[in-house]
Amino acid sequence: MATSVKKLLAVLSGEAVKPPPVWMMRQAGRHLPEYLETRARAKDFLDFCYTPSLATEATLQPIRRYGMDGAILFADILLILDAMGLKVAFEKGEGPLVEQISGPSDLGRVTPQKAADRLAPVYETVSRVKAALPSSTTLIGFAGSPWTVSLYAVEGRGKTDKSTAWRWAHGRPEDLAAVMDQVTEATAHYLSRQVEAGADALMLFDSWAEGLPDNIFREVVIQPTKKLVARLREMGITVPVIGFPRGAGVMLPEYVRETGVTAVGLDTAVSPAFINAQLPAGFPVQGHLDPLLLIEGGGRLDARVRELLDAYKGRPHIFNLGHGIRPETPIAHVERVLELIRTE
Repeated sequence: MATSVKKLLAVLSGEAVKPPPVWMMRQAGRHLPEYLETRARAKDFLDFCYTPSLATEATLQPIRRYGMDGAILFADILLILDAMGLKVAFEKGEGPLVEQISGPSDLGRVTPQKAADRLAPVYETVSRVKAALPSSTTLIGFAGSPWTVSLYAVEGRGKTDKSTAWRWAHGRPEDLAAVMDQVTEATAHYLSRQVEAGADALMLFDSWAEGLPDNIFREVVIQPTKKLVARLREMGITVPVIGFPRGAGVMLPEYVRETGVTAVGLDTAVSPAFINAQLPAGFPVQGHLDPLLLIEGGGRLDARVRELLDAYKGRPHIFNLGHGIRPETPIAHVERVLELIRTE
């Protein structure tokens, strides 16, 4: 395959590529000293995300250091709520804090198009990154999925047991559906603008899909994701969409079957045997090395990397982690994983 061909896009089109393309969730982040240096130049995290020169630099750093096949836009899933008129803050030790909503009307202050307009700095970052990337590197835009984004608005914070949002799902399903519909429409405009600015593919992060009862999973994860993908297609967006319903477990095959996503991200808990038995043979998957194993390194890391490569060798596969790379991850261990993949 010519070096100018985007291997990651080839996989998303259904091609099994050897060696598989690789990138890592949160690859632009605190395990890199150059990231920490860049981060120190912003007054706070929102300022970091909204300053194209800084966000562009953060996006490009892991590409320069590791030669990853995918560059994921440096942003945050809560920017959409900020653009929709809710106060969003990131407090050290507290995690994200969001102005808590009491009902759907609290999200009606800003139209979806206006919310998307407010995120213009993000599109400038996409455009700058696109211009600077090697021609073989896929640029991935992203957003949070409707359930996960709505959960933050309902709970008002990140470090929570999520019971308020779950109780809405059981006791106020119409209100929750209305909130998710608003988030879905604003997110569709946001993602379409990312594609217009140069994103080659999109990823939807459903970070809080874990542990849901099957009926609620269908209502809050599958149906809103299906609506969002369909809305993007209706808007003329044809790029591939990777869905990542973290912790979906046995609901994963139904998610793949029903949502319309092009590929699925796999978390650390899923087994390759389950995936190969339950998902269509040619369906692209992304994942799912344990970030904690990446920290520990050694023989068990080598063995697991080889095991995953072997398990998915006949399937379109993007090598990735099952969750984001952690700050304490040794750079040498990331380099070792890349060496193993690239010498297969």
